[in-house]
Amino acid sequence: MIFSAFERMVAMRYLRARRQEGFISVIAGFSLLGIALGVATLIIVMSVMNGFRAELLGRVLGLNGHLNVYSSRGGPLPDYDPLVQRLQGVPGVVGVTPTVEGQALVSVRGVASGAVVRGVRPEDFRVRPTLSRNIVRGTADAFGEDNIAIGIRMAQRLGLAVGDQLTLIAPQGNVTAFGTVPRMRSFTIGAVFDVGMFEYDNSFIFLPLPEAQAFFRTGEAVTSLEVFVSDPTRIREARDAIQSAVAGVGRVVDWQQSNASFFTALQVERNVMFLILSLIITVAAFNIISSLIMLVKDKGRDIAILRTMGATRGMIMRIFFLSGASVGVAGTLLGVALGVSFALNIETIRQGIQALTGTNLFNAEIYFLSQLPAKIDWSEVVQVTLMALGLSFAATVYPSWRAARLDPVEALRYE
Repeated sequence: MIFSAFERMVAMRYLRARRQEGFISVIAGFSLLGIALGVATLIIVMSVMNGFRAELLGRVLGLNGHLNVYSSRGGPLPDYDPLVQRLQGVPGVVGVTPTVEGQALVSVRGVASGAVVRGVRPEDFRVRPTLSRNIVRGTADAFGEDNIAIGIRMAQRLGLAVGDQLTLIAPQGNVTAFGTVPRMRSFTIGAVFDVGMFEYDNSFIFLPLPEAQAFFRTGEAVTSLEVFVSDPTRIREARDAIQSAVAGVGRVVDWQQSNASFFTALQVERNVMFLILSLIITVAAFNIISSLIMLVKDKGRDIAILRTMGATRGMIMRIFFLSGASVGVAGTLLGVALGVSFALNIETIRQGIQALTGTNLFNAEIYFLSQLPAKIDWSEVVQVTLMALGLSFAATVYPSWRAARLDPVEALRYE
């Protein structure tokens, strides 16, 4: 073994300080807690950032196509059926959804608000898991003809239920001799969905495709084709194949292009948080250095006696290295256990704190999601663990070297 039984015994004895050495033991305890809290905080924050990215990505890609095909000349896409068949034959494409999308004004009992209106075919609506599996009122089969689907937060905000009527006001009105008259049409609510993302639950309305074409006056055309692929993480390869299939007719925009600024900001924030929180572990490692230096100064007489009894410099260095490393290893393991446990139960903990304090710690209007997400990346946990252990071991090298270089004669001269 690297450490002999004698070295382990002496190192552990030095960690269990007696009364006159209590201050050194307190510093070592704070060093252990500092490393544990630093590791735990880093794991928790990284897990929450990973959870945010995964949840947002899953919901964004669940409601929007992985790629969108627009007319290369601008405006709607007429005669889109042959283009749909061509896209369905591209390897890796699992679905193509003709879509009409626009903005409208929702009017309910004198209360008006803006909304994003998206028209899709009823069969496409029912096979999209993000929508069909998250119907909380009504059924997905009710979507069709004059029956529409709205988000749960819009329903709550406007006091709507399944079977109620809402009026949509088109952005372009009818031109008459007396001026422009707003175009309005009433629809029946057939389903209410809750996808767990505030933006969609609060402002999206799904219409059957023929109704949306009539409402936005696109005729038989659509505004875009939503393309779903089997592996959205390899979107560039799919984009090249789809661009070749629609060459001269349409232009392709993938999800990375349409959400580039959003996900880039998340990645930058994640990297900065990792760097800042790593400083907590670094500060705790400096505490190990200070506690070991004080221990070496206090144990100068013991070191001299051990040297005169035959202990080598290597043995003295290993004793103090083991004393400092034990603090780092124990703090790191405690931090990993604390961080992983907290990340696995973060939503339960959040709700408990909210119940105790009576405050809203996670506002869906600000954070887009209705629940606090956390996704543990075990490779990151290993990375944080190795970083904490590396800093802890590095912090023990200099004090251990100082202890090994101590001259026994000088140490015992004034004893």
